[in-house]
Amino acid sequence: MAKKKSKFMLSAFSIILILIFGLGILSHLLPDAQFVGEEIVNGSGTVGASLSDILMSPILGFEDAIDVCIFIMMLGGLLAVINKTGALETGIKVLVQKLKGKEIYLIPILMFIFSICGTTYGMLEETVGFYVLLAATMMAAGMDPLVGSAVILLGAGSGCLGSTINPFATGVALSSLPEGIQANQGIVLLIALFLWLSTLAISILFVVNYAKKVQKDKGSTFLSLREQKAAEKKFGNFEDKENKEVHLSGKQKVTLILFGLTFLVMIIGFVPWGEFGITFFDSFTGWLTGSSLGNWWFYEAALWFLIMSIIIAIINKFGEKGFVDTYVDGADDMIGVILVIAVARGASVLMSVTHLDNYIIYNAAEFLSRLPEIAFVPLNYLLHVILSILVPSSSGLATLSTPIIGPLAAQLGYSVEVTVMTLVAANGLVNLITPTCGAIMGGLALAKVEYATWFKWAFKIVVTIALANIFVLGLFTLIL
Repeated sequence: MAKKKSKFMLSAFSIILILIFGLGILSHLLPDAQFVGEEIVNGSGTVGASLSDILMSPILGFEDAIDVCIFIMMLGGLLAVINKTGALETGIKVLVQKLKGKEIYLIPILMFIFSICGTTYGMLEETVGFYVLLAATMMAAGMDPLVGSAVILLGAGSGCLGSTINPFATGVALSSLPEGIQANQGIVLLIALFLWLSTLAISILFVVNYAKKVQKDKGSTFLSLREQKAAEKKFGNFEDKENKEVHLSGKQKVTLILFGLTFLVMIIGFVPWGEFGITFFDSFTGWLTGSSLGNWWFYEAALWFLIMSIIIAIINKFGEKGFVDTYVDGADDMIGVILVIAVARGASVLMSVTHLDNYIIYNAAEFLSRLPEIAFVPLNYLLHVILSILVPSSSGLATLSTPIIGPLAAQLGYSVEVTVMTLVAANGLVNLITPTCGAIMGGLALAKVEYATWFKWAFKIVVTIALANIFVLGLFTLIL
């Protein structure tokens, strides 16, 4: 394999901090906000960020992301317990042996499964727990951790981009429409379906093509020499270099079943069943976590990880000290990931403090109102791409933007349904690549993939998806 030179790359921390300082400077270059009493006149301007606002925003990001941070710490403990049993390493080797020559089929299957989770309930930050597993699996199958990261991020991201019944994206956007502005939910669902499946198809083609190249020639990997060494150190033990037949012991099989059950219950817990009129799960787990399945969030999932870690440790006879030491070491390994996620949230904190988000949306809406519909759709998409970099939360963006853009579209006689899905699709696109998304930064850190590497590799895919999205949205604009 031809060795690549180690290239200088900015760390995730540096990229995010530069963005935060840039936002702080921008808040001083724009007009000053006007106030009526203590209320700001929307769109009138921004409040210039003080030095303390800029410096405190990454710290306040911890407060904003505390639930995700605790979730990831508990995940780290669980993964450390699983790794100590050897079940995951052996299980991956057995899987790769069984799929010998057919490992590539894993990619479309897993991406489709992740995309279903994305389109139904917006699975994104919850995918962080899968990065280590998929990075190791793809490494053992002769690929690289970038393939594993792409399977998760582009798979789940495709679903989020084309959110059909996701209550945190499409649901919030529709409910944020002012009274008197109606959207046909059947048409919204149809548009979302086209966006989801077209984006997924593009993503699968790119990932499969890259994976085949790496399998054929390891020198074609997109990873830098530093990343290759880090991946080899972290996941190299999952490769069966001696090509020996391996088997799972009875205890390891039980451990893997429990490990799979842990994530299955977590996913069931996150899906908002009540939004779909399903009450079957209401009576489950409330006694354990205080919230029934379907009403879970990161605290409940963190507790679930801790409980399952204890059960797995007991089955594998760790002993009290062995379990505590292993779990603490695993949680400690996640500190770097937690720092990245918290600092990334700092950008949203600063946007809110300076009212930069309100200024952009109100003034952009004023500009869009002067455009014909054929130009309205792509420029509205571009507007929400920019906004999503600064406000990566789908529900946060929908709450901010829909009450302004929805009535504007209706007033101009444009399709409200297309306008709603433009917002959702643009936000989903950005959350495939933005450094302000904690799920991306945290997941890539776990997979030992630098953000700069992901950005350069994924940029062409994201541009292709954006053009396809605009085509689909423009097509529905002409039809409706």
